[in-house]
Amino acid sequence: MRGHLRFFLIATAAAFALRLLLVWKFRFVTGDSFIYGDMAKNWLLHGTFATTNDGVIVPTFIRLPGYPAFLAAVWKLAGVEHYNAVIFIQIFIDVGTCFLTCALALRVIGRRAALAAFLFAALCPFTANYVVTPLTETLSIFFATLTFLCAVDALDRAEFAWRWWIGCGLAIAASILLRPDGGLLLPAVAGYLVLRPSQRWRDFTAAVLVSVVALAPLVPWTVRNWQVFHRFQPLAPRYATSPDEYLPLGFIKWARTWVMDYTSVEDVLWKVPGEKIDINTLPPRAFDKASQRDETSRLLDEYDSTLAALTPEQDSQFDALAEQRIEHSSFRYYVWLPAVRVADMWLRPREEALPIDPHWWRFGKDRRDSMIGAALGALNLLLIVAAIIGVCRHRVHYLWLFVLWVLLRCVLLATLENPETRYTLECYSLVLAFAAANFERKSDHR
Repeated sequence: MRGHLRFFLIATAAAFALRLLLVWKFRFVTGDSFIYGDMAKNWLLHGTFATTNDGVIVPTFIRLPGYPAFLAAVWKLAGVEHYNAVIFIQIFIDVGTCFLTCALALRVIGRRAALAAFLFAALCPFTANYVVTPLTETLSIFFATLTFLCAVDALDRAEFAWRWWIGCGLAIAASILLRPDGGLLLPAVAGYLVLRPSQRWRDFTAAVLVSVVALAPLVPWTVRNWQVFHRFQPLAPRYATSPDEYLPLGFIKWARTWVMDYTSVEDVLWKVPGEKIDINTLPPRAFDKASQRDETSRLLDEYDSTLAALTPEQDSQFDALAEQRIEHSSFRYYVWLPAVRVADMWLRPREEALPIDPHWWRFGKDRRDSMIGAALGALNLLLIVAAIIGVCRHRVHYLWLFVLWVLLRCVLLATLENPETRYTLECYSLVLAFAAANFERKSDHR
């Protein structure tokens, strides 16, 4: 940094300017933000991890305690429900991620790539636009990047770098406490260490140390859930449901037989319960034959008449529809649609955090939104292609550590029926660093 002080000052100023502009234009607090905020407020004011239902404080485990703890810490200083304070602290955290991305690129690629990676991260709209809302994404990206930086620093040292391995474990622990999928960092790091051909005993020791440190904070959380709910729950439930809450698994299975992109999530999945669903919003791939369309229309009409949660009987009928469609094409259900959903999470314009029509390709309906969506999609595709080319053309140290992480995450994402692009954001620091590798001369490699 001392050798490129002017560059870092200008790029850092640009990073803050971009994020402040996004806050000014697009700041908003989502329903999930209020759920986290409710937990943080009850933790601060009543000393219990709970939600408020009809004025009654009810203990819960539908979210992990990491982000509510962050909100509570901020509100302890700034005042309860001061969401603006949270957003501005997230700006500093996100800019900090830019420096971590730069440091990671420096260690695994080289100096010129590090400078380019910092600039890419500073100006990247896809990570910056999540600072404007109180959600876990900004912190998750930070700790995922920190995990890899600590691991690479430890691997670079000739002696056993126990401090760096503890730091790596703590970063993974923070990731897990923010989101359950943050736990994939642990098998990525530990798996890479165990599978490395050299220094097996030292790598095995490091893997054990990282695992113990990463999993230790889950012990009191698991004990608390057992004592309060008499249920073994080391992470949050997959669908964020309470123990006594009914889950329409048949409807979810039916959705997996046709959902392939984010628009279906907004058009259908998020409307249940509470909003009407027009059968015409479903794409033709949701039906294999006319009788299925008629049955689906009947079930949706029943739901639209009440707008209440699906009954077990309705859910079983959706399950029967799903079984018909799976029998018609198991390849579509188990292979094709999961692969397409993962591709959508990677390649979509990443406009979901912005006030842009998710049907951005309809140029005749809203030309402004379509132009913005097309531009964001082109930028996202350019960065991903550049990252692939950068990896192919230049040596990236410890490449299989990062490849293992991306592969594990894609396997998990393939099991989801709601393809949201934010689920790939934890990998985006790697995308930016690898795209920056194209600016590295082979003679400059570390």
